[in-house]
Amino acid sequence: MPTIGEGTALGADTASHPGAVPSPMVGTAYLSPEPGSPVFIKVGDTVTEGQTMLVVEAMKTFNPIPAPRAGKVIAILVTDAQPVEYGEPLVILE
Repeated sequence: MPTIGEGTALGADTASHPGAVPSPMVGTAYLSPEPGSPVFIKVGDTVTEGQTMLVVEAMKTFNPIPAPRAGKVIAILVTDAQPVEYGEPLVILE
């Protein structure tokens, strides 16, 4: 189930949110580097530009999804091992 920070009001169209980080490819999103490992990010974390937020596996290759800018994670819109589409919002940064 997607995780959204307390008091965060996201509209129905998260794709148009100015802080949305879209998936650059079709694949499967993973929130941690390997099963049993801690997740890369949690709601409320502050990330730096270039920091890995999650990975998307496509054709047996794990592609890191970096933060496009520094900011606070206000929502994680995918669950671990969830299939994602190109352009689908994965994370919202504030």
